[in-house]
Formats: sequence, C-alpha cells, structure tokens
Amino acid sequence: MSKITENAIETFCIELLEKQGYEYIYAPDIAPDSDNPQRSSFEEVILSARLSDAVARINPGIPYDAQLEALKEISRIHSPELLTNNETFHRMFTEGVKVSYQKEGSQRGDLVWLVDFKNPENNDFVVANQLTVIENGVNKRPDVVLFVNGLPLVVMELKNAVDENATIKSAYQQLQTYKQVIPSLFTCNGLMIISDGLEAKAGSLSAGLSRFMAWKTADGKEEASHLVSQLETLIKGMLNKATLLDLIRHFVVFEKSKTEDPKTGVVTIETVKKLAAYHQYYAVNRAVESTLRATGHRRGEPKCSPAMVMEDPANYGLPAVKNQPKGDRKGGVVWHTQGSGKSLSMVFYTGKIVLALDNPTILVITDRNDLDDQLFDTFAASTQLLRQEPKQVESREQLKELLQVASGGVIFSTIQKFQPEEGNVFDTLSERENIVVIADEAHRTQYGFKAKTIDDKDAQGNVVGKKVVYGFAKYMRDALPNATYLGFTGTPIESTDTNTPAVFGNYIDVYDIAQAVEDGATVRIYYESRLAKVNL
Repeated sequence: MSKITENAIETFCIELLEKQGYEYIYAPDIAPDSDNPQRSSFEEVILSARLSDAVARINPGIPYDAQLEALKEISRIHSPELLTNNETFHRMFTEGVKVSYQKEGSQRGDLVWLVDFKNPENNDFVVANQLTVIENGVNKRPDVVLFVNGLPLVVMELKNAVDENATIKSAYQQLQTYKQVIPSLFTCNGLMIISDGLEAKAGSLSAGLSRFMAWKTADGKEEASHLVSQLETLIKGMLNKATLLDLIRHFVVFEKSKTEDPKTGVVTIETVKKLAAYHQYYAVNRAVESTLRATGHRRGEPKCSPAMVMEDPANYGLPAVKNQPKGDRKGGVVWHTQGSGKSLSMVFYTGKIVLALDNPTILVITDRNDLDDQLFDTFAASTQLLRQEPKQVESREQLKELLQVASGGVIFSTIQKFQPEEGNVFDTLSERENIVVIADEAHRTQYGFKAKTIDDKDAQGNVVGKKVVYGFAKYMRDALPNATYLGFTGTPIESTDTNTPAVFGNYIDVYDIAQAVEDGATVRIYYESRLAKVNL
C-alpha cells in the first residue's frame, strides 16, 4: 500500500481537475526564469498573455485599444485593504469593465468582459501547482492555484490527513499567512479551499474557519457517499467550469454593516465577503428555474439540476413544484430551516432573477415590522449583487407609486398594507406581469385565501354586526393579479397543509434541521432539566 503524502494528494487533486477540462501546468515551467515564461516576474500573479487572448476572444466587437484600457483598469487596483481590492475586482469580473472609445465620429461606452459566462467552454481554465510568488521580499508557494483566463480565482491549500500536525485547521492558517504576506495573489480571488485529502471545505476571502463549508454533492442530484472523499466531491461538484463561474457571479455578496463608536461617534463600515453553501446554491437555482416556468419565460438561463435526493420534497411526502404547469404564476416554496441562511438565499435569488427576467420588480413581503426591518437590512447590505438599492415602503400610497414604475426595483412591505380599508376587495395596484412577490415565512395562515366572519366594530370599539374578511393572499391577488408568487419558510410544514401550495405552489427544495446540524450550518442546543431546591 502506497504511503499517503501531501504530494500524492496534490496529484490526486490535479488529476480530478484535468478530468473537469482544466489544463495542467507545473508552475516552475512558466516561471520568469523558465524556458517558456508566462509571467514577467515572480511578483506578477496574473497570466497576462492568457488574459489578453481571452479578452480579445470574448469581446470581438470592442476595439483593441479599449481592450487594453480594460486590462489596465485591473492593474490599477491598489487599495491598502485587501478586501477592498477584492471587491473592486469582483465588480469588474461579474459586471464587466467599463470603457469608452471613438466609433464613427462619436464617443461610445461599453463593457469589456473578462470571462464568458454564457459559454463556460469559451474560457481558459488552468490548474497550476507550486506557484512561487514573491512580494516585498517574502517568498511563498501555495499548493494549487486555479486560473480562469489567466486570473487566479481559486487558491487551494492541501495537507496530509495522516500527519497529525498537518490538519485542515493548519491549512486554513496557512492561507491566512498568504493573505498577509502575498496579498496580491488574492485580489482576484473568488474562493479558497482547504483540504487534508479526505475532508475538504471552501470559504470566502474573509471567512473564519467555522464558515468554511463542505460541498456535499458531485452532480447536484444525489448527496455524495461518505466513502468518497470530500475533496473529490468538492472538485466535481463545485469546481466544474459551469458551477464555478455561476457561483462566483451570482452567489457572492460583500455585506456591509455600520458600527458607531459610542465615545467618539466615529462610524466605521465593516465588509464581510460571503459565499453560498451548497444547499443555498442548488435551492436558489431551482427557485429561479421554477420562477421562469411560472412566468412562462425562458431567457437563456440554463435549466438547473433536479433536486438532490435528500432535499427532494417528495422525500418528505410533499408535492414538488416540477409537476406544475408553465405560466401558472406560482413559483413554489423553499423550506430551509431557521439559521441555515434563508435570508441570504433570498438575496441570492433576487440577484439572479433580476438578470434572468430582464429587470422585474421584486416585492418582498413579511408579516411583522421587525422581520421587515431585519430582512431589509440584509438586502440593503448586499447592493452590489442586487445592482440597486432596495426601498422600504411606509404607506399604501408609496407602495402604489413604486409599483406604477414600468420595471425594476426591490420593494419591501408588510402584508398588512394589503388590508382593504372597507369591503372585501383590494384595489388593483398593477397589472404588470414582470412582478415577483417573495413572501417570508410563507407557511403562516395569514397568507391564505379563506374567508372568515368576525365582529364589525365602530370607531368606539362597539360591536355593530358581523363582516367577512379574507386571508391576505386574496387581497394580494386583487392588488397584483398577474404577479408571480414565491415563498420562503424556515418552519416545518405539515404534509396536510393545503393553504401554502394554493398561494405559492408546491415545494421547490427542503433543507431540514437534521441536515443543517450535520453540515454545521446551525448548531445544536442542548437542554438539561434540573430541579431547583426551594426552601419555604
């Protein structure tokens, strides 16, 4: 039996990536002092020739000088803060680099794309090992670096599982050292990976060790066997070309939060980079696909994978959204247990559906003011992904005004604003079809259609008779008859529940408490009963 070494794990990793279509390069073979240099110096971390070739291939209609200007914009990213540099690059990578040029006597503005998101195979994927980087006289050599069009998007640190001193924690600590002494390597970073050959986890540039998560499926259909190493599953499931680009483009947020020093009054803004976990990634893609089905649109977005076995609603005795007809305006329900990142999943969904549906209006509904504030703050902290500032509605009049806009906008409102002042019919606010209503905690009874009889009271609170009222879902349908409705909930749903599917459709994805605890997405709460002595 051959001995497991770090080199063996590195070779195993490279071979798996080659099977995914990556070109393998032994980094010393392209070093500045090699016979075939692809770097001008050991300080250079971008494979410039590959990047310029890719930019020319992806942007054939952009003049050469404008392409060069876009490449210069990348080289001008020089903030003292690594995360600021990374955020600046991420915007260029996901939104294109803005350029202007003269054409036919007039000045034109355009975008130069660094990567072809529509056709992953039109990009240049390279896996390189033993890449030497020198910065400020410090020499470091990360184990494995993945380049896309010459840009170092993924850094992998590998340890030997057999060596008790070389743990996955030490791999994480090694990456932290790299960030401090060779930060230029991480300006373009999309994600980082740590592994000991068996266990493997991925995380963002700012993530603590506890936020590095395993990727549990290789194909998005079935959870990987425990007999298969996590590293193999992660490489096949997360680092395949299409998933990697989709993940970096649609499933990364730079979340902003403000803190004020109580003594000085100085306000500081803290940025945290967050990366979706596997359950968020697949659930959001299925929710986007279901929304496209419900609206009747198919606009270039690839069809997502079917639900994983563990997350298939049928596994819980629940009807699945896949059986619903096209154009029924019922997007479905995502049930992800509390604490598993449901709010962030809603942000990822909104960011992606805005592009997939060509700038629709998104109306986010909650049933309590405190929930409205919490969810709004989460969205407001992630404006780069949303590409717009969300707005919080204060009145019905403001709601009606915002919905009269032809397209665009992320609007927050409590469901109580859909209560008619009198009668049982709420005024129509908009008949547009490009409106998507997202309801938080969609299982609650107030979202229903059912009528009930209650006391009718006068201004003094005296009962003067009876009146019939309906669930708020009925009033929302009155107000927005052509909107598409999607629900998120973190609460276990009864299989006998007919109200939630009647409003939103069947279930898209299920991620229960048992899965969340196993994955480390939520933590266990231990309860120990005690008898207290009471001396009377």
